[in-house]
Amino acid sequence: MKDPIPVARVTDHGTAKLMPDIDRERAWLLTVDGAPQSYVDLDDPAHLEFEYTRRLGHVLDIVAEPGRALDVVHLGGGALTLPRYVAVTRPGSRQDVVEADRGLLELVSEHLPLPDDANTVLHAADARRWLEQAPAASADVLLADVFSGSRVPAHLTSVAYVREAARVLRGSGVYLANLPDAAPFAFLRSQLATLATAFEELVLIAEPGVLRGRRFGNAVLVAGHQPVDVAALARLTAADAFPARVEHGTRLKDFAGGARAVPDEDAVPSPEPPDGAFGIG
Repeated sequence: MKDPIPVARVTDHGTAKLMPDIDRERAWLLTVDGAPQSYVDLDDPAHLEFEYTRRLGHVLDIVAEPGRALDVVHLGGGALTLPRYVAVTRPGSRQDVVEADRGLLELVSEHLPLPDDANTVLHAADARRWLEQAPAASADVLLADVFSGSRVPAHLTSVAYVREAARVLRGSGVYLANLPDAAPFAFLRSQLATLATAFEELVLIAEPGVLRGRRFGNAVLVAGHQPVDVAALARLTAADAFPARVEHGTRLKDFAGGARAVPDEDAVPSPEPPDGAFGIG
């Protein structure tokens, strides 16, 4: 068998590369314009390589009884890491993946196709426009991991967007978002305030070094109308190679401080990462 070779293609929104992992036989790293976007092991779809992806996976594990099928919407596709994860950890789940870069979807589908039984529909569309047309109360989980380059687009950070997310979720549904920021956390605090306009329960998961202002990094926000099993989430995140803190309740309100919710007219993208924060060259 020939060794796998890297694949590069100019897609709608940048230059995407699929690079094989020399340590895992059928594992691949996807980068877009040099920024790591996804990691997939075709032989072990439950393997989550990136720290923030593992944290999202932990939330997916605790939002319902183990193995129970869910209706999941993924805003942002990448290499379809988390749709693959849900398909093997919660068989029978119905999933929609919304990715604005049609060329990227075609590249991933060609070289890293989903299994036939994944029960996942791919949509080449803008995340917010697709969400605005989705049926109300149609999803158990809505997972937002959308980046334009290395930044979350502004139109996915506003009150109007959050209200659409809440409309599409069922009453017991959970919203998850991967958001990058650094001290003094103006963006992250504004997103907490924005989510609070539509959801009663909020949880933040992040590495202690990020929360202490030592470096730029990813935070996972969890929002819903019902309490999250914070104790279970804390146990899972504490056991990771790079442990994370789980903040909620009064401490999270203190962290958010007096931040204001963001209307469409004031919405801005997430901050530009410093040089070298995520890129691999």
